[in-house]
Parts: sequence; structure tokens; C-alpha cells
Amino acid sequence: MIYTYSGLFCATVNPYKWLPVYDAECVSAYRGKKRMEAPPHIFSVSDNAFQFMLTDRENQSVLITGESGAGKTVNTKRVIQYFATIAVGGPKRDTSKVYYKIKPLLKSAETEKELAAMKENYEKMTTDLAAALAKKKELEQKMVSLLQEKNDLQLQVASESENLNDAEERCEGLIKSKIQLEAKLKETTERLEDEEEMNAELTAKKRKLEDECSELKKDIDDLELTLAKVEKEKHATENKVKNLTEEMASQDESIAKLTKEKKALQEAHQQTLDDLQAEEDKVNTLTKAKTKLEQQVDDLEGSLEQEKKLRMDLERAKRKLEGDLKLAQESIMDLENDKQQSDEKIKKKDFEISQLLSKIEDEQSLGAQLQKKIKELQARIEELEEEIEAERAARAKLTRGKQAFTQQIEELKRQIEEEVKAKNALAHGLQSARHDCDLLREQFEEEQEAKAELQRGMSKANSEVAQWRTKYETDAIQRTEELEESKKKLAQRLQEAEEQIEAVNSKCASLEKTKQRLQSEVEDLMIDVERANGLAANLDKKQRNFDKVLAEWKQKFEEGQAELEGAQKEARSLSTELFKMKNSYEESLDQLETMKRENKNLQQEISDLTEQIGETGKSIHELEKSKKQVETEKAEIQTALEEAEGTLEHEESKILRVQLELNQIKGEVDRKLAEKDEEMEQIKRNSQRVIDSMQSTLDSEVRSRNDALRIKKKMEGDLNEMEIQLSHANRQAAESQKQLRNVQAQLKDAQLHLDDAVRAQEDFKEQAAMVDRRNGLMVAEIEELRAALEQTERGRKVAEQELVDASERVGLLHSQNTSLLNSKKKLESDLVQVQSEVDDTVQEARNAEEKAKKAITDAAMMAEELKKEQDTSAHLERMKKNLEVAVKDLQHRLDEAENLAMKGGKKQLQKLESRVRELEAEVEAEQRRGADAIKGVRKYERRVKELTYQTEEDKKNVGRLQDLVDKLQLKVKAYKRQAEEAEEQANTHLSKCRKVQNELEEAEERADIAESQVNKLRAKSRDSGKGKEAAE
Repeated sequence: MIYTYSGLFCATVNPYKWLPVYDAECVSAYRGKKRMEAPPHIFSVSDNAFQFMLTDRENQSVLITGESGAGKTVNTKRVIQYFATIAVGGPKRDTSKVYYKIKPLLKSAETEKELAAMKENYEKMTTDLAAALAKKKELEQKMVSLLQEKNDLQLQVASESENLNDAEERCEGLIKSKIQLEAKLKETTERLEDEEEMNAELTAKKRKLEDECSELKKDIDDLELTLAKVEKEKHATENKVKNLTEEMASQDESIAKLTKEKKALQEAHQQTLDDLQAEEDKVNTLTKAKTKLEQQVDDLEGSLEQEKKLRMDLERAKRKLEGDLKLAQESIMDLENDKQQSDEKIKKKDFEISQLLSKIEDEQSLGAQLQKKIKELQARIEELEEEIEAERAARAKLTRGKQAFTQQIEELKRQIEEEVKAKNALAHGLQSARHDCDLLREQFEEEQEAKAELQRGMSKANSEVAQWRTKYETDAIQRTEELEESKKKLAQRLQEAEEQIEAVNSKCASLEKTKQRLQSEVEDLMIDVERANGLAANLDKKQRNFDKVLAEWKQKFEEGQAELEGAQKEARSLSTELFKMKNSYEESLDQLETMKRENKNLQQEISDLTEQIGETGKSIHELEKSKKQVETEKAEIQTALEEAEGTLEHEESKILRVQLELNQIKGEVDRKLAEKDEEMEQIKRNSQRVIDSMQSTLDSEVRSRNDALRIKKKMEGDLNEMEIQLSHANRQAAESQKQLRNVQAQLKDAQLHLDDAVRAQEDFKEQAAMVDRRNGLMVAEIEELRAALEQTERGRKVAEQELVDASERVGLLHSQNTSLLNSKKKLESDLVQVQSEVDDTVQEARNAEEKAKKAITDAAMMAEELKKEQDTSAHLERMKKNLEVAVKDLQHRLDEAENLAMKGGKKQLQKLESRVRELEAEVEAEQRRGADAIKGVRKYERRVKELTYQTEEDKKNVGRLQDLVDKLQLKVKAYKRQAEEAEEQANTHLSKCRKVQNELEEAEERADIAESQVNKLRAKSRDSGKGKEAAE
């Protein structure tokens, strides 16, 4: 036949001639070749079909079609001939006879054994499947937990960013308030300078007025003397009055002037009455303000009662917190007891493990690097998870510290607001003082005008007296009657002047009274100033305490930052190690896959070589050379297999069992070799089928292993993503730390500005004290009515200011109470977190105990398996020795067979060659068993090392739990301190409220005094008005 390819088909042509296309050389040429590696032939089609059946595990068929006489039967015979020659392995002979002899035995030979082997393989596969599914579930659970942790980290980062934004806003508000305070300080200093200048001018004017008053007194004394002289001369000169009638006209003019002056005085009196009515209106407004103040006082008392209730609730919450703390301490004691028990168990386990290690020290030199690396990676992953948990705890601590800092910043703001309010109160006092000074100036100017008018009147009177003297001396006799009339008029004028003098004296007396009252008020103001100084000193003390607390928190924050930086460094180093280990693990997996491929290729080459040796069988020298080559290749394969031991543990155990079954089959074949060569061939075929089935199972397991590797790679990708997210979170934490440092710097600047503001405030207080003294000296000489009105206005303003301060203090107390409630809630939440952390530690301790128990059981199982493997290795060594003896015998027989072959025994040569092949296969099997035994020993050594590593990790976990318990105890102590500080703050707030109540009562008393003074002034003004009307 001549063969060609037409696409996927093989076309044949019958040349009606015999061609040498079907001999043994052609069969060996197409053995194991692919379709494109050899010329077209039916042997290529059949060999490829056989290979596809092995790889795809599907039945194959060759479809032969054509007309009658085209050669269909010949081609089918050639296909059967090809498979028969491959199976027999000898040269071309009468294969049709062999085929017809073997055909009935192919279907019925030992099917029961194959079924049993297949069932065992099926059970093993089911158990492996269940284990793989369990591992898959565990991996899925780990994935879910990792995703949850990722979400928690994102939420924490978002909350930290919000807290940072709030802190920045608060810092900006503090800076703005600082700028406003500085502007207000500048304004107050400028006002103080202006007031000092005004006070200096007022003192100069006061001195001038005193000089003028002394001169007026001297003039009044002179007038009295002149009046006495005039009365004496009046009796002597009564006859001269008649001559003075001409001067009456001038006197009438002077009378008209006096009447004008009287009208002016009446208009001034009406103005005073109008002022009194305005003051009465002011008094009415003051009464209304008093009623409002009383209502506000009632509201304040209600708020005080609410604050008392809140304090009772805080005390109850404090008792509850103390009870919870006691429970937490008891649980911590229980944890310590459990920890001691676990330490004792761990010591026992260490002793047992040391015994096991002493037994296995001789066999620890042979270890597989791949499994060690995998397990180190797992341990590193667990350590990373623990470090991530530690970083979470550190972040929780940082968030708590941030919350405490925010609370302290709020308290600072409140204190700054209090100081601003105190400064506003001082500014109000300065404004009231300025207003008083303006009123004093107006009164002083009015008094100067009145004095000027009196001086004018006195000068006019003196001029008239001089004129009268001259006229009297010249015309005394003529105008005596006129003098008498003028005397009467002068007597009336003298009476009016005396009444005016009495009124001035009464005014002086009232001014002295007002001076005494103002001095008493100045003393009260000095007492208030001393109280304000005491409050300022208390504020300074509080500020110093707060600075100390701030320094402590800064130290804590720096320690937390140091811990965070250390944790970040460790996380980075661990991440780099993780990447290195992952790269090495991937490289090892690639090496494993390449070794598997080389192993398969080498196995195929070994099978090809053995078949070629069986088929060719021309010379023993060639067999020996191929044997040496096979041994060298076996040595290389063994070294490659030793490197790839870790990943093929399950497959190798199955292969061992299959090889035991093959050994049993081979033993039966050895017994029957002498009797039945044909049965030997059938057994070989059965064994090849079993090997094919095992190879198929191996392929399926390799696929499952590849799937598991894919899943593992996916998990590693997820881990890489988590690490990237961790790095982002660390960067954000570093940025937040930088922002916190900036905030701390701004806080330091704010504290410096606050110190400057306190110093300026002290200087301002000293200047205010000087101003008060000067005002006290000025106020001593002011009139009674306006002084009383001003006093009432001051009382009203002071009462309003005190009311404003009281309301502000009440607001501050309310805000402080709310802050205390918030701190209470935060303490409760912190306690809940502490309890959750304690529960987590308890669970971790239990998990550690369970791991230790599992390690003990694994160690016991490993010891039992070691004993079994040692027994099997000893048995294999014995078998190896027996086989070596058998090989020597067989070599001797081979020598004899060579001698017989020289005589012409071809059949015996073939039998001996088949026997040699069988023995070589047995030797290979024994070598494999020895390698498997060595692998088992290495596995157990690795397992023991893993158990020791797990025990060390358990010890580390116990130490970490101890550290966590100590940290929790420190947190509980800190919370107790915070609760005590909150109680002290509540007590101080109550004392402040009591002081505010006392100040309100004092303000009410002052308002009552001011009202009584106003009533007295009204009565005096009415009496003075009635007296003037009676005088007119």
C-alpha cells in the first residue's frame, strides 16, 4: 500500500505490488511519533489514536472505508499487527497467530482485581475531594474576614480624617478669637490713655475752682463788713434819702435786671424738674429691669436644680462604672489563671516535643525547601494579621487620644470665652466710668456758669454800693427818704443772698454726704476688684494645671507615635519579606511544574527505551549501554524528584499503594514465568492498563492541584491588594500625624498669646485701679442729685452686667455639664471596647489551647507514621537485597543464555530478555520505594519542625496576651482618674453657681438702695421747689 494524507484523512493506494512498508524497522520508526513527525502511514494513525486514548481517557477508533478490493481487511490486519508487535516487543513474526491466541484472554483476564483497584482509587479520590472542599471553605471564610477588616480600616480612616478636619476648624476659630482679643486690648489701652488725659484736665480745673471758691468767701466777708457800716450810716443819713430820687431810675433798671435773673433761675428750676421727671422714668425702667432680673434668677435656680439632678445621675453612673471595673478586674484574674494553666500545658508539650526531636535528630538532614518556604509564608501571614490587629489597637488608642485632645481644646475655648467675657465686663465698666466723667464735666461746667453769674451779681452790687456812697456823701441830706426805701430793698436783697448762701451750704452738706457714699462704693468696687483678682489667680492655676495635663497628653501622644512608627516599620519589613517569600514560592512552583514535565518526559523516554530494548534485542552490549544510560537518567530523575517532594505527597502515597499491588502482581508473574510465557505477556498488558489508569488518576489530581494553585494565587492577589490598602492607610496615618503636629505647634503659639494676654490683662487691671482712685478723688465734690442719679444708673448697669455674667456663667456651667455627660458616654463606650478586647483575648487563649492540643495529636500521629515508615523502609531494603541477589543470578543466567544463543536458541534469548526487563522494572520499583521511604521520613521531619514552630508561636501569642492585659489595666486606671477629675470639676461648677447666686443677691440689694436714694432725691427736689415758690 502507498499512503498519503488528505487533510485529516489517510488515503491508501494499492499498487498491486509488495513493498517493505510493514517490517519491524518501520514499526519502531513510527513508535511514539506524532503525525507531522513521520511520513503518511497507517502505523502513524494507529499510534496517535493510542496516545490520544491514554491522554484524553476516551475510547478511540479507526474508521476504514473503501470499495471492494481496495484493501480494507489488509489495513485492519496491519493495525492489529502494529499493536501486537508493540505489545510483544520482539521482532516481526507470525503475529496473526499470537493475536488469535491472545484475543479471547484480553476481555476476561483478572477483571475482578482491576475492579477492586479501581474502587480503592475511587474511595481515595473521594477522601481527597472532601479535604479539598474543606480547605476551600476555610479559604472562603478567611476571605470574608479579610474583607470585613478592610471595611473597618476604611471606616477608621474616614473617622480620623473627620476628626482632623474638626480640629483644624477649631484651631482656626481660636486664631480668630485671638485676633479679636488683641484688637479689643488695643482699643482698651487707647481708651485708658484718653481717660487719664481727661482726669488730669479735671484735676487742674478742680484746683482752679477751689481757688475761685476761696476768693468768693473773702468777697462775702468784705460784703458783710460793708453792710454793717451801711446800717450804721443809715441811721445817721435818713434825712438825706430825699435827694436820691433821681437815682431811683437807675435802681429800677437794676431791679429789672434782677427780675430777669430771677426768671432765668426759674427756668433753671424747671429744667431741674424736667431732669427729675426723666430720672423718675429711668427709675421705672430700672424697676422693670429688676423684675426681669428676678425672672432670670428664678430660671437660674431651675437650671441649678437640673444640674443637681444631673450630678446625681453622674454619681449613679460612676457607681455603675466602678462595678463594671470590678467585674473586668475579676475577668482579668481568671484570664491570668487560664494563662498559667496554658503555660504549664505548653511546658509539657515542649518536653514531649523535645523527646520526639531527640528520636528524629538522626534523620533531619534531608529536608524539602519548598514546604518549609510555604509554611514560613503562612506563619508570616499570621504574624502580619496579628500585627494588623496590634495596629488597629494602636489606632483605636490614637482616636481616643484625639478625642481627649478635642475635649481639652473645647475646654480651652471655653476658658478663652470666659476671659473674653471678663474683658467685656471691664470694657463696660470703663464705658460707665467715661459716662460718669462726662456727666461730672457737664455738672462742673454748669456750676462754673452759676458761679460766674453770682460773681457778676456781686460786682454789680459792689458798684451800686460805691455809687450809693458817693451819692450819699454829696446828697445825704436831700435824699434820706430815698435811702430808706433803698435800704428796705437792700435788706430784701440781703435776705435773698442769705437764703442763697443757706442753699449753697445745704448743697455742700449734700455733696459731702454723696462723697461719703461714693467712697463706700469705691471701697465696694475695690473689694470686687480683689475678687476679680482672686478669680484671675484661680484661672491662672487652672491654666497651669491644664498645661500640665496637656504636657502629659503630649507625652502619651509622642509615645503612641513612636509605637505607630515602629509598627509601620515592622509592617514594611514584613511586607518586603512577604513579597520575597511569594516570589520564591512562585519560583519553586515553576520549578515543580518543570520537574513534573521532565519527569513525564523521562518516564516516556524510559518506556521507549525499554520497548526499544525489547523490540531490537540484537545485542546484549547494546542492552548494557542502554541500561547504564537509564541508570544515569534515573539518578537525575531521583535528584529532580527529591526537589519536588513537598507538592506530590498525596500522589506519591497513592503511587506507593499501586506499586505494592504491582509488586504482588510481579511476584505472581515471577512464579508463572517458567511455565507460561504467554500468560506473562497478558499480565504485562494488565499491568500497563493499571499504570495507565493510575496515570489518568495522577493527571486528574494534577488538575485538582492546579485548581488549588489558581485559588491560592487568587488569595495571594487579594493579599497583595490588602497590603496595598494597608500601605495607603499607613500613609494617611502619617499625614494625620503631620497635621496633628501642626495643630500642636498652633496650640503652643496660642498658649504663648494667651500668656501675653494674661500679662496685658494684669497691666490693665493695675491701670483700672489707678483710674478708680482718681475717679474717687474726683467724685468726692459732685452735687447730690446728679451723683445720686449716676449712682442709680451705675447700680442698674452693674446689675445688668452681673446678670449678663451670671447668665454666661450658667451657660458655661451647662456646657460643662454637657461635656461631662459626653465624657461619661465616652467612658462607657471605652469600657465596652475594653470588655470586647478582654473577650477577644479569652478567645485567642482558647484557640491557642486548641492549637496546642492539635499539635500534640499531630505529633503522636507523626510518631506512629514514622514507625510505620521505618518498618516499610527496612522491608524495602530487605527486598532490595533479595532483588540484587536475583539480578546476579539473572546475569549468570544471561551469560548462560548467551552461550545457548550462540548455539541457536532464539526462543530462550527472547525469554531471557523479557526476564531481564522484568527484573529491571522490579529494580526500578524497589528504587522508587526506597525514594518514597526517604520522602516519608523527610515529611515527618518537616511535620515535627512545623509543630515546634507552632509551639513557639503559641508562646509568643501568650506573651502578647499578657501585654494586652497589662495595657487594659492601665486603661482602667486612667478611666478612674478621669472620673475623679470629672467629679472635681462638677464640685467646682457648683461652687461657682453658689458664688453667682450670692452676687445676684448683692446686686438686688444695691438696686433696692438705689431706688431708696432716688425716692429721697425726689422728696428733696419737691421740698426745694415748694420753698422757692413760697419765697416768690
